Amino acid sequence: MRVRRAMLYTPGDEWTKINKAITLNVDSICMDLEDGTAANRKLSARATVCKALDELNFSKSEKLVRINAVGSGLEMDELREILPHLPDGIVIPKTETVAQVDLVSKVIDDFERTNDRPLNGIRILVVVESALGLLNLRDIAAHPRLDGIIFGAEDFTANIGAKRTVTGWEVLYARSTVVTYAAAYDKQAIDMVSINFRDPVTLKVESAVGASLGFTGKQIIHPSQVQPVQEAFTPSSKEIEDAANLIKAFREHEELGNGAFEYEGKMIDMPILKQAQNVIDRAIAAGKIL
Repeated sequence: MRVRRAMLYTPGDEWTKINKAITLNVDSICMDLEDGTAANRKLSARATVCKALDELNFSKSEKLVRINAVGSGLEMDELREILPHLPDGIVIPKTETVAQVDLVSKVIDDFERTNDRPLNGIRILVVVESALGLLNLRDIAAHPRLDGIIFGAEDFTANIGAKRTVTGWEVLYARSTVVTYAAAYDKQAIDMVSINFRDPVTLKVESAVGASLGFTGKQIIHPSQVQPVQEAFTPSSKEIEDAANLIKAFREHEELGNGAFEYEGKMIDMPILKQAQNVIDRAIAAGKIL
Protein backbone atom coordinates (compact mmCIF):
# COMPACT_ATOMS: atom_id res chain seq x y z
CA MET A 1 0.00 0.00 0.00
CA ARG A 2 1.33 3.42 -0.95
CA VAL A 3 2.11 6.20 1.49
CA ARG A 4 -0.42 8.99 1.10
CA ARG A 5 0.56 11.78 3.48
CA ALA A 6 -0.45 14.54 1.07
CA MET A 7 -3.03 14.00 -1.69
CA LEU A 8 -3.05 16.96 -4.08
CA TYR A 9 -6.14 17.62 -6.18
CA THR A 10 -5.70 19.22 -9.59
CA PRO A 11 -8.55 20.15 -11.97
CA GLY A 12 -8.63 17.53 -14.70
CA ASP A 13 -8.92 20.09 -17.47
CA GLU A 14 -5.93 22.23 -16.44
CA TRP A 15 -2.77 20.89 -18.09
CA THR A 16 -0.56 23.56 -16.53
CA LYS A 17 -1.60 22.66 -12.98
CA ILE A 18 -1.07 18.94 -13.60
CA ASN A 19 2.43 19.75 -14.94
CA LYS A 20 3.11 21.80 -11.82
CA ALA A 21 1.89 19.00 -9.57
CA ILE A 22 4.42 16.47 -10.86
CA THR A 23 7.29 18.76 -9.77
CA LEU A 24 6.18 18.91 -6.11
CA ASN A 25 7.26 15.48 -4.88
CA VAL A 26 3.77 14.99 -3.48
CA ASP A 27 2.64 11.51 -2.43
CA SER A 28 -0.53 11.38 -4.55
CA ILE A 29 -1.81 13.51 -7.41
CA CYS A 30 -5.55 13.24 -7.92
CA MET A 31 -6.69 14.59 -11.28
CA ASP A 32 -10.27 15.65 -10.72
CA LEU A 33 -13.09 15.09 -13.18
CA GLU A 34 -15.74 15.87 -10.57
CA ASP A 35 -16.12 19.09 -8.54
CA GLY A 36 -12.84 20.54 -9.78
CA THR A 37 -14.04 20.52 -13.39
CA ALA A 38 -16.87 22.69 -14.72
CA ALA A 39 -19.85 20.90 -16.26
CA ASN A 40 -19.05 22.16 -19.75
CA ARG A 41 -15.41 20.97 -19.43
CA LYS A 42 -15.99 17.34 -18.46
CA LEU A 43 -15.19 15.89 -21.88
CA SER A 44 -12.07 17.97 -22.42
CA ALA A 45 -10.93 17.09 -18.89
CA ARG A 46 -11.05 13.39 -19.73
CA ALA A 47 -8.84 13.96 -22.74
CA THR A 48 -6.40 16.05 -20.69
CA VAL A 49 -6.16 13.42 -17.96
CA CYS A 50 -5.55 10.64 -20.50
CA LYS A 51 -2.82 12.73 -22.12
CA ALA A 52 -1.22 13.36 -18.72
CA LEU A 53 -1.26 9.66 -17.83
CA ASP A 54 0.39 8.82 -21.15
CA GLU A 55 2.94 11.58 -21.47
CA LEU A 56 3.95 12.93 -18.06
CA ASN A 57 6.52 11.48 -15.67
CA PHE A 58 4.83 11.33 -12.28
CA SER A 59 8.00 9.83 -10.76
CA LYS A 60 7.10 8.52 -7.28
CA SER A 61 3.79 10.37 -7.11
CA GLU A 62 0.72 8.18 -7.23
CA LYS A 63 -1.56 8.81 -10.23
CA LEU A 64 -5.20 8.98 -9.18
CA VAL A 65 -8.31 10.06 -11.08
CA ARG A 66 -11.46 11.20 -9.31
CA ILE A 67 -14.42 10.29 -11.48
CA ASN A 68 -17.92 11.70 -11.15
CA ALA A 69 -20.25 10.03 -8.66
CA VAL A 70 -21.80 6.67 -9.40
CA GLY A 71 -25.25 7.49 -10.69
CA SER A 72 -24.21 10.79 -12.26
CA GLY A 73 -24.45 9.30 -15.75
CA LEU A 74 -20.80 10.19 -16.42
CA GLU A 75 -18.91 7.58 -14.42
CA MET A 76 -19.08 4.64 -16.84
CA ASP A 77 -17.84 6.59 -19.86
CA GLU A 78 -15.09 8.10 -17.69
CA LEU A 79 -13.93 4.68 -16.52
CA ARG A 80 -13.94 3.24 -20.04
CA GLU A 81 -11.89 6.17 -21.30
CA ILE A 82 -9.48 6.49 -18.38
CA LEU A 83 -8.62 2.85 -17.51
CA PRO A 84 -6.65 2.06 -20.72
CA HIS A 85 -4.22 4.81 -19.68
CA LEU A 86 -3.44 2.95 -16.45
CA PRO A 87 -3.96 5.21 -13.45
CA ASP A 88 -2.77 3.81 -10.13
CA GLY A 89 -6.21 4.25 -8.66
CA ILE A 90 -9.74 5.56 -9.05
CA VAL A 91 -11.34 7.86 -6.46
CA ILE A 92 -15.12 7.51 -6.10
CA PRO A 93 -16.76 10.66 -4.69
CA LYS A 94 -20.00 10.79 -2.70
CA THR A 95 -19.78 7.10 -1.83
CA GLU A 96 -22.80 5.96 0.16
CA THR A 97 -23.13 2.21 -0.45
CA VAL A 98 -20.87 -0.76 -1.07
CA ALA A 99 -22.86 -1.39 -4.26
CA GLN A 100 -21.32 1.76 -5.73
CA VAL A 101 -17.85 0.42 -4.97
CA ASP A 102 -18.79 -2.99 -6.39
CA LEU A 103 -19.90 -1.39 -9.65
CA VAL A 104 -16.62 0.47 -10.18
CA SER A 105 -14.61 -2.54 -9.02
CA LYS A 106 -16.34 -4.79 -11.56
CA VAL A 107 -15.54 -2.39 -14.41
CA ILE A 108 -11.89 -2.32 -13.33
CA ASP A 109 -11.85 -6.10 -12.88
CA ASP A 110 -13.25 -6.65 -16.39
CA PHE A 111 -10.65 -4.27 -17.81
CA GLU A 112 -7.78 -6.03 -16.04
CA ARG A 113 -8.92 -9.49 -17.13
CA THR A 114 -9.61 -8.48 -20.72
CA ASN A 115 -6.26 -6.74 -21.08
CA ASP A 116 -4.17 -9.30 -19.17
CA ARG A 117 -3.33 -6.78 -16.46
CA PRO A 118 -2.44 -7.72 -12.86
CA LEU A 119 -5.65 -8.24 -10.91
CA ASN A 120 -6.27 -5.58 -8.26
CA GLY A 121 -3.46 -3.52 -9.76
CA ILE A 122 -5.71 -0.46 -10.06
CA ARG A 123 -6.94 0.39 -6.57
CA ILE A 124 -10.02 2.24 -5.35
CA LEU A 125 -10.33 5.05 -2.82
CA VAL A 126 -13.70 6.36 -1.69
CA VAL A 127 -14.78 9.78 -0.49
CA VAL A 128 -17.25 9.61 2.39
CA GLU A 129 -19.13 12.90 2.56
CA SER A 130 -22.68 12.21 3.75
CA ALA A 131 -24.51 10.79 6.74
CA LEU A 132 -25.56 7.72 4.74
CA GLY A 133 -22.00 7.10 3.61
CA LEU A 134 -20.82 7.23 7.21
CA LEU A 135 -23.55 4.84 8.37
CA ASN A 136 -22.64 2.34 5.63
CA LEU A 137 -18.90 2.63 6.18
CA ARG A 138 -18.60 -0.80 7.77
CA ASP A 139 -19.55 -2.54 4.51
CA ILE A 140 -17.70 -0.05 2.33
CA ALA A 141 -14.44 -0.33 4.28
CA ALA A 142 -14.40 -4.11 3.96
CA HIS A 143 -14.26 -4.06 0.15
CA PRO A 144 -11.17 -5.97 -1.04
CA ARG A 145 -10.16 -3.51 -3.77
CA LEU A 146 -10.37 -0.53 -1.43
CA ASP A 147 -7.11 1.12 -0.34
CA GLY A 148 -8.24 4.30 1.35
CA ILE A 149 -11.14 6.21 2.85
CA ILE A 150 -11.19 9.97 2.29
CA PHE A 151 -13.30 12.25 4.47
CA GLY A 152 -15.08 15.13 2.72
CA ALA A 153 -15.90 17.64 5.45
CA GLU A 154 -17.52 20.36 3.35
CA ASP A 155 -20.10 18.11 1.71
CA PHE A 156 -20.64 16.23 4.96
CA THR A 157 -21.51 19.33 6.99
CA ALA A 158 -23.80 20.56 4.22
CA ASN A 159 -25.51 17.16 4.20
CA ILE A 160 -26.20 17.08 7.94
CA GLY A 161 -27.00 20.79 8.23
CA ALA A 162 -23.98 21.66 10.37
CA LYS A 163 -21.90 24.82 10.20
CA ARG A 164 -18.16 24.55 9.51
CA THR A 165 -16.03 26.07 12.25
CA VAL A 166 -12.33 26.52 12.88
CA THR A 167 -12.46 24.16 15.86
CA GLY A 168 -13.98 21.36 13.79
CA TRP A 169 -16.16 19.97 16.57
CA GLU A 170 -18.99 19.48 14.08
CA VAL A 171 -16.96 16.86 12.17
CA LEU A 172 -15.09 15.20 15.05
CA TYR A 173 -17.42 12.23 15.25
CA ALA A 174 -17.31 11.68 11.49
CA ARG A 175 -13.51 11.96 11.37
CA SER A 176 -13.11 9.52 14.23
CA THR A 177 -15.53 7.09 12.57
CA VAL A 178 -13.55 7.17 9.32
CA VAL A 179 -10.31 6.48 11.18
CA THR A 180 -11.89 3.65 13.18
CA TYR A 181 -13.24 1.77 10.16
CA ALA A 182 -10.07 2.37 8.17
CA ALA A 183 -8.01 0.89 10.99
CA ALA A 184 -10.40 -2.05 11.42
CA TYR A 185 -10.01 -3.06 7.78
CA ASP A 186 -6.37 -2.01 7.28
CA LYS A 187 -7.14 0.91 4.95
CA GLN A 188 -5.57 4.35 4.88
CA ALA A 189 -7.60 7.26 6.28
CA ILE A 190 -7.19 10.57 4.44
CA ASP A 191 -8.36 13.68 6.27
CA MET A 192 -10.36 16.69 5.07
CA VAL A 193 -9.16 19.58 2.94
CA SER A 194 -8.15 22.84 4.57
CA ILE A 195 -9.93 25.06 2.05
CA ASN A 196 -8.35 28.36 3.13
CA PHE A 197 -4.98 27.60 1.58
CA ARG A 198 -3.65 31.07 2.46
CA ASP A 199 -3.97 30.34 6.19
CA PRO A 200 -0.87 28.31 7.18
CA VAL A 201 -1.67 28.42 10.89
CA THR A 202 -5.03 26.69 10.50
CA LEU A 203 -3.46 24.16 8.13
CA LYS A 204 -0.76 23.32 10.66
CA VAL A 205 -3.22 22.93 13.53
CA GLU A 206 -5.72 20.97 11.46
CA SER A 207 -2.98 18.63 10.17
CA ALA A 208 -1.63 18.02 13.67
CA VAL A 209 -5.12 17.20 14.95
CA GLY A 210 -5.74 14.88 12.01
CA ALA A 211 -2.49 13.03 12.64
CA SER A 212 -3.30 12.74 16.35
CA LEU A 213 -6.73 11.28 15.52
CA GLY A 214 -5.06 8.54 13.49
CA PHE A 215 -5.36 9.80 9.91
CA THR A 216 -2.46 8.72 7.71
CA GLY A 217 -2.64 11.73 5.41
CA LYS A 218 -4.60 14.77 4.25
CA GLN A 219 -6.14 16.16 1.08
CA ILE A 220 -4.62 19.37 -0.23
CA ILE A 221 -5.53 21.83 -2.97
CA HIS A 222 -2.49 24.09 -3.29
CA PRO A 223 1.29 23.57 -3.71
CA SER A 224 1.98 25.61 -0.57
CA GLN A 225 0.22 22.93 1.48
CA VAL A 226 2.47 20.05 0.41
CA GLN A 227 5.39 20.47 2.79
CA PRO A 228 3.44 21.34 5.98
CA VAL A 229 1.11 18.40 5.49
CA GLN A 230 3.87 15.92 4.72
CA GLU A 231 5.75 17.07 7.81
CA ALA A 232 2.64 16.73 9.99
CA PHE A 233 2.13 13.13 8.95
CA THR A 234 5.80 12.12 9.21
CA PRO A 235 7.32 11.40 12.65
CA SER A 236 9.99 13.88 13.70
CA SER A 237 13.57 12.75 14.35
CA LYS A 238 12.96 13.08 18.09
CA GLU A 239 9.77 11.03 17.92
CA ILE A 240 11.64 8.31 16.03
CA GLU A 241 14.52 8.32 18.51
CA ASP A 242 12.17 8.20 21.50
CA ALA A 243 10.17 5.35 19.97
CA ALA A 244 13.29 3.34 19.15
CA ASN A 245 14.65 3.79 22.69
CA LEU A 246 11.35 2.73 24.23
CA ILE A 247 11.19 -0.38 22.04
CA LYS A 248 14.76 -1.27 23.01
CA ALA A 249 13.95 -0.84 26.71
CA PHE A 250 10.82 -2.96 26.32
CA ARG A 251 12.80 -5.81 24.74
CA GLU A 252 15.40 -5.67 27.49
CA HIS A 253 12.75 -5.85 30.22
CA GLU A 254 10.90 -8.57 28.32
CA GLU A 255 14.03 -10.74 28.45
CA LEU A 256 14.00 -10.29 32.21
CA GLY A 257 10.40 -11.46 32.38
CA ASN A 258 8.85 -8.04 33.00
CA GLY A 259 5.52 -7.49 31.24
CA ALA A 260 5.28 -3.90 32.48
CA PHE A 261 7.98 -1.57 33.75
CA GLU A 262 8.69 2.05 34.63
CA TYR A 263 10.39 4.12 31.94
CA GLU A 264 11.06 7.84 32.20
CA GLY A 265 8.37 8.22 34.86
CA LYS A 266 5.71 6.26 32.97
CA MET A 267 4.39 2.72 33.21
CA ILE A 268 5.07 0.91 29.94
CA ASP A 269 3.18 -2.15 28.71
CA MET A 270 2.12 -3.68 25.37
CA PRO A 271 -0.25 -0.87 24.18
CA ILE A 272 2.54 1.69 24.66
CA LEU A 273 4.89 -0.56 22.71
CA LYS A 274 2.40 -0.71 19.86
CA GLN A 275 2.19 3.09 19.79
CA ALA A 276 6.00 3.30 19.57
CA GLN A 277 6.02 0.71 16.79
CA ASN A 278 3.43 2.75 14.89
CA VAL A 279 5.86 5.68 14.92
CA ILE A 280 8.63 3.50 13.49
CA ASP A 281 6.31 2.03 10.85
CA ARG A 282 5.20 5.50 9.70
CA ALA A 283 8.82 6.65 9.54
CA ILE A 284 9.77 3.64 7.41
CA ALA A 285 6.79 4.19 5.11
CA ALA A 286 7.75 7.86 4.66
CA GLY A 287 11.34 6.91 3.82
CA LYS A 288 12.78 8.47 6.96
CA ILE A 289 14.14 5.10 8.08
CA LEU A 290 15.68 2.88 5.42
